[in-house]
Amino acid sequence: MLLYIRARLWPDPVRRANIFPSVTILLAAYNEGRNLPGKLMNLAALDYPTELLDMIVVSDNSTDETDEILAAWEGPRRRSIKLPIHQGKAAALNAGAAEASGEIIVFTDARQVIEPSALSKLIANFADRRVGCVSGELVLKENRTTQHSEGLGLYWSLEKNIRHWEGIVGSTVGATGALYAVRRKLLVTIPQDLILDDVYIPLEIVRQGQRVVFEPQARAWDDLSSIARHEFGRKLRTLAGNYQLLQFAPWLLTTSNPLLLEFVCHKVLRLLVPFALLSLLVSTLWLREGLYGFVLVLQIVFYVLAGLGLFRLRLGLLSRLSNISLAFTVLNTAACLAFIYFITGRKVAWTQ
Repeated sequence: MLLYIRARLWPDPVRRANIFPSVTILLAAYNEGRNLPGKLMNLAALDYPTELLDMIVVSDNSTDETDEILAAWEGPRRRSIKLPIHQGKAAALNAGAAEASGEIIVFTDARQVIEPSALSKLIANFADRRVGCVSGELVLKENRTTQHSEGLGLYWSLEKNIRHWEGIVGSTVGATGALYAVRRKLLVTIPQDLILDDVYIPLEIVRQGQRVVFEPQARAWDDLSSIARHEFGRKLRTLAGNYQLLQFAPWLLTTSNPLLLEFVCHKVLRLLVPFALLSLLVSTLWLREGLYGFVLVLQIVFYVLAGLGLFRLRLGLLSRLSNISLAFTVLNTAACLAFIYFITGRKVAWTQ
């Protein structure tokens, strides 16, 4: 709420213009044979001067047909890099960035579809010399057959609004991994095995005195997972990545971070919510009288609604409430499991 008020009363607008610097699109792929043909066609359809655009795809020692697809795709201003051993997304992006020649490097993933005009709208923000990184918008296609889809849609809508408001007043904390652009001269080496390049790179750019902004008109499209456990895996990976960031970049929790308040509020506090929920449940179970008893009943109702969401019942408003409760519970369960993974040293696999 405070961020919204600040964005309305004290905005810092970005100067946009139709500019056309040289651009390198960089994509890291691991066993993406199913998604890659469509993605390469999508990239070829982007509305940007072809003589100013080149593409690099890094295959992280893929074992499916990814390498064969890339061999057939290579041509003028299109090249692939094949890593001899599987090293993870961070190493793949570092290898590709080392070969990039564009003034702007655009990062994307294999699964999402980028709108043809998105690249030009992304680049327009770099007309403002204060801007070092621009995040596009990931739009999730609604699927009513997806468990807790309404809850996930509500969560993602709030997340995008927060990023947008952060960018209006200064810099957003992180970018959308499906589509974001960086000035090549500001790019830093990504630590080995880092999960969240789309948070680490933008924060390093802010550290160098440049802004990171959100461009809602630069859209990439994706489907909500048709199976709940797939979405749970994505959330687990992202939340585990937040813990990893604190390990790889401890400066993020010091005054060296220009976005210290925003980072704590946006990224760190969400890691504490599961423990706050557990504490609330235990304390109200213990106290149980008066206001505490009422709060206990509310919690029980909320978690019962989450349980109903698992059965995908069609009960109108009740179904909508249960889907929201389920999505909230899934997110915080993933945050709790991410903490366990972090303290035990268990790694989360790279998935697009």
